Amino acid sequence: DGALAAAIPGEPAALVHIAQGYGRLPLAGSLAPAIRLAREGFACDDKLARTFEQNWSRLSADARRTFAVQDGPPPVGAILRQPELARTLQRLADQGAPGFYEGETARLLLDASHKGGGIWSAEDLARYRVVEREPMRFFFRDVRIVTAPPPSAGGVALAEMLQQLEVLNWTPDGAESKHLAIEAMRRAYRDRAAYLGDPDFVRIPLTRLTSRSYAESLAATISRTRATPSKELPPAPAVQDGMHTTHLSVLDADGNRVAATLSINLSFGSGYMAPGTGVFLNDEMDDFAASTTAQNAYGLIGSEANAVAGGKRPLSSMTPTFAEGPKGLLIIGTPGGSRIITMVLLGLLDWVEGADAGAIVALPRYHHQFLPDRVEYEPAALDAAEQTALAGMGHVLRPVADGYGNMQVVTWSPQTGEVRAAADPRGVGEGKVVPVVAHGKAAQR
Repeated sequence: DGALAAAIPGEPAALVHIAQGYGRLPLAGSLAPAIRLAREGFACDDKLARTFEQNWSRLSADARRTFAVQDGPPPVGAILRQPELARTLQRLADQGAPGFYEGETARLLLDASHKGGGIWSAEDLARYRVVEREPMRFFFRDVRIVTAPPPSAGGVALAEMLQQLEVLNWTPDGAESKHLAIEAMRRAYRDRAAYLGDPDFVRIPLTRLTSRSYAESLAATISRTRATPSKELPPAPAVQDGMHTTHLSVLDADGNRVAATLSINLSFGSGYMAPGTGVFLNDEMDDFAASTTAQNAYGLIGSEANAVAGGKRPLSSMTPTFAEGPKGLLIIGTPGGSRIITMVLLGLLDWVEGADAGAIVALPRYHHQFLPDRVEYEPAALDAAEQTALAGMGHVLRPVADGYGNMQVVTWSPQTGEVRAAADPRGVGEGKVVPVVAHGKAAQR
């Protein structure tokens, strides 16, 4: 919590970069709806009201002033207006990146950071740059996967898990299928902790980690009848030399696609709002490894590869993904902290087996992340027989009372040409297919 927990924000620079390099609309056009919502307000839904109530005590005075209703957290239906955020977004729309990283907004952010005990400098803001990296590409059976590279751990872990399951001839039925998926998760998350960080700072053996031979070596350590306690898992081979997140899935009429995951880590980030800006500072410093033994807010451990350093980007679990194969196209992603990668894994496996967009986002979920050594699961994810079988294999099971994640999915079928969009029923979003007008004729695209 607080200003010291915040890393330099990247989203404003990314919005400018995307508008200049890829968008048909100017940045001001894309930001106009957000500016209008900030200025005129929107109704607080029940999920947001609960989140405010749960986090109210950790919010800074300026944040509480912005959202308070009768000196307390806003109830369902309250109109939430953020005029200071509207002015901040307007400066970004009018001036581009300098409208956030320099000038009035930068001055307000720096003043807030220093007053709150943070250590940002004007140079930190002015030097922030977007970095484009080649995505990860690999195959699972006859499906081509395109997903996020480091410093996201999602793509590497997804490649490791899917290739282990391919080696093991995984099928979707019964307790054994879930046992094998859990064991693949366990090994991928061990490697997440051991190897991954900002590739500008550390050497990551991507070729080896995502190779078929490495998947075979991992799969060879998996028993079909017994869980491998994480403490008994061999250490990762040495390298030579060296809750709040949002996801959007989009497909347009020309076939352009977006899978975008954006994060400020926990709900309301650090809880600290920079006065005069309407901006919640993130708490992305929690995504770094404070030490090689300490756990972060999601229970993840880290290594020197993800240690704190100036100018470095923290490791994340974000896994925006495209999949293409005989069944068509899948655009998928979700928030959910350390559980993001396994949610995308299960959704992708469900799509490979023929599920439609609505079934994918509603699919009950289970998760293992190496440490803590337990299987977390939504109650509907494991029936009584599967729970008994997995416990008998040595798995420690922990039900999760509330559903987790907020998956957003778009699918396209080459056989029918149909596009489907679905939003997670656990959230408050909406999946929508909008007809477009082409040459005077309306058509679903």
